[in-house]
Amino acid sequence: MAKHIELSAIGGPEVLRYCEFTPADLAPDEVQVANKAIGINYIDTYIRSGLYPPACLPCGLGTEAAGIVTKVGSNVTTIKVGDRVVYAQSALGAYSEIHNVSESKLALLPDEISFEQAAASFLKGLTVYYLFNLTHKLQAGETILFHAAAGGVGLIACQWAKALGAKLIGTVGSDEKATLAQAAGAWQTINYRRENIVERVLAMTDGEKVSVVYDSVGKETWLDSLDCLKRQGLMVSFGNASGPVIGVNLGILNQKGSLFLTRPSLNGYITTREELAEASKTLFGLISSGKINVDVPENQKFPLSEAVKAHQTLENRATQGSSLLIP
Repeated sequence: MAKHIELSAIGGPEVLRYCEFTPADLAPDEVQVANKAIGINYIDTYIRSGLYPPACLPCGLGTEAAGIVTKVGSNVTTIKVGDRVVYAQSALGAYSEIHNVSESKLALLPDEISFEQAAASFLKGLTVYYLFNLTHKLQAGETILFHAAAGGVGLIACQWAKALGAKLIGTVGSDEKATLAQAAGAWQTINYRRENIVERVLAMTDGEKVSVVYDSVGKETWLDSLDCLKRQGLMVSFGNASGPVIGVNLGILNQKGSLFLTRPSLNGYITTREELAEASKTLFGLISSGKINVDVPENQKFPLSEAVKAHQTLENRATQGSSLLIP
């Protein structure tokens, strides 16, 4: 028996239940991981709330964690018992002491990176990897707009952009978060609670606007994001923190400058073990070199039993950077 978080109904954070379960037998291509640190991600709240409804209920929650391999399936060839591993694209159920994960979704974790660093950065870091390398190849000197720059993905993006020599303008919800984003490497910040995003971008760029907008906020920032793009700019809508963008008239892309639009996801870019290995190598290299720091504040490390509190804190936008559940 082991403990996990069970999602038995769609709803608010209160539907999450901490309880015992019996881990399933391993499939031939699976590995059993004893989780040491579990990543909390905004997509977890989408699944819990029903925006991205799970295939069936009850079910587990979460797809990201780091830990130690305790068992391997009969067909597993690249992972052995005792290995330190991290994953971000497992089947639901990572909010757990024990989780069975497909071998193809695991990356070996270098000794110099802690379990907490790995669980705090893997999904978010892989997201920034595909955004900056695959969706669009970010270049030195390029100016971009990145919403929610003091969030978990945002703080990694600020550091990654700085490492590439790009100029990241980050939107934030408070002066405190502006300070965090700038310390992480943002070129400029915009406090959207008291500043007009479009006007500030125009002023910062001498009227040129930006070549790419990375928007995980969704509904609230959709039109502002389009208005910040230069002619033939790229709108990358990769999240729905304020609700999904719906009912889009594609003519608006023409009206605002023959814009390009994409709605990517990690699972559309990293689908094979080879792609995962390449992405994780790049991410781990940046962390090991100190160019990306992913240490988690102590008040954002929640016991696994306090998943309800963790989700409430995340949805109240009271977190800075990444948060973790600790079994």
